[in-house]
Amino acid sequence: MGGLDRIDLNILRALQADGRLSNADLAERVHVSPATCHRRTRRLFDEGYIKGVHARIAPEPVGLGVVAMVGVVLDRSTPESFAAFEEAVMGMAVVLDCVLVAGDFDYLIKVRIRDMANFNQLHGRDLIALPGVRQTRTFFIMKEVKEDAPLPF
Repeated sequence: MGGLDRIDLNILRALQADGRLSNADLAERVHVSPATCHRRTRRLFDEGYIKGVHARIAPEPVGLGVVAMVGVVLDRSTPESFAAFEEAVMGMAVVLDCVLVAGDFDYLIKVRIRDMANFNQLHGRDLIALPGVRQTRTFFIMKEVKEDAPLPF
């Protein structure tokens, strides 16, 4: 965190806890003037420290109460096969997270779906048809113990 001072870190912490803070409230919380706070916050966005501000939607009321983690093994470990797979996954709205991992799988994918029938359809139609997929293994989340925790800085 080379280019960040105490005030910048306090701004990041405050926005991470509540992205809806007004500039005036944020300035008061971090003990700077509103003009200084606005300038610093804008810089934090411009320099990529803040990627965005979003509402966290409750998944159950919108019909997406089931979470699954899908481990994916590709048939080849080449830059081309990774690129083709990643490009295809980027176009799938149902995929919340996709990470390249070391270990038994090449990728772990997190999806939110309506129910088991919806997952069965997604798996049979889309997931196993992704470029280079040799094998998948699915883990259904029974309880989310800790999710979207703030970054520990």
